[in-house]
Amino acid sequence: MNSADDLTCCTDEELLVSFRKGMREAFGVLVRRYEGELYGYLRRYLGDGELAEDVFQNTFLQVYLKIGKYEQGRPARPWLYTIATNQAIDALRRNGRHVAVSLDQDRDENMPVDSPQLWGLLESRTPGPIDQAQGEETRQLVRASVNRLPEFLRQVVILAYYQGLKYKEVADILGIPVGTVKSRLHAALVKLQEAWATAPALKP
Repeated sequence: MNSADDLTCCTDEELLVSFRKGMREAFGVLVRRYEGELYGYLRRYLGDGELAEDVFQNTFLQVYLKIGKYEQGRPARPWLYTIATNQAIDALRRNGRHVAVSLDQDRDENMPVDSPQLWGLLESRTPGPIDQAQGEETRQLVRASVNRLPEFLRQVVILAYYQGLKYKEVADILGIPVGTVKSRLHAALVKLQEAWATAPALKP
């Protein structure tokens, strides 16, 4: 299998194995395959498009350098997200900054059916942050509420909701049990609902 056309039919895992065996073309296919998805994740996580671009490049530099450590059969997507998340955290530390989540983009339309439905929970029948997110004032409130979450809660919100990752994938990326992912999502939801209920700017 040597042609680019053949490689585009490969799974992510097959591309990583091919690259580990010396097929450089496989690396390029993998970068193009994840360019939109991972950049979108990093932009949401960092709240800075330029920094997200730098971290995206650093992520695949790490993939290039660490390909020898990739274990055949290991799910590729969580592995890539783990590297990207670690690179993002390192970038924030270097710049002395905190995570600034961008909520201006809609969730991934390709969210798996069994993904955590945090968005659906936020979109309750009673007025909530997403139901009323039509004006800039409201969007700013929602964004600020998520930004005020502790980092360990922000991480699961971004990964599980905005990136549409499954509980197991989020658990693998963050190195925590699936049960902890669920409890953190629940805690994040409670805090967001509390923040919305006490927001003075939107009270009658």
